[in-house]
Amino acid sequence: MQSFRLRLACSGGTTATLCEVTDSPTAAITLTGKAAEKVGELLGSQGDAEDQALRVAVRGGGCSGFQYALAFDRAKEDDHVFEVDGVAVIVDKTSMQFVFGSEVDYVEGLQGAGFQVNNPNVVAACGCGSSFQVKDDAAETAAV
Repeated sequence: MQSFRLRLACSGGTTATLCEVTDSPTAAITLTGKAAEKVGELLGSQGDAEDQALRVAVRGGGCSGFQYALAFDRAKEDDHVFEVDGVAVIVDKTSMQFVFGSEVDYVEGLQGAGFQVNNPNVVAACGCGSSFQVKDDAAETAAV
């Protein structure tokens, strides 16, 4: 699995319900044109890119509780798989409730370039910008 450098951009909002996620997985995540182009470029440079897709996942960790994990991967049985601007995107069921409604962008700046997730479900982020926190009800749902 190839990993990406990731910077977070957080905005306020509400957490999607599991019903919303289940009923419309094709609208779960959007990619900006720049992000879709960069993912296509990176996939094109890999020899085994045919079955690969962009996996967007949330993992426990960091000082605020969660971190994003973006990687090229193959879909597993229980994953949500959908296409965004010609790019195949994979989200596991647990991560879906945390990233529903998010936008993935690719930004270039003075401190480097990388993928950025603009997530309306985030209510707090750590000072270093590498982890985030969502509403308590979303965290409790994941623990069940």
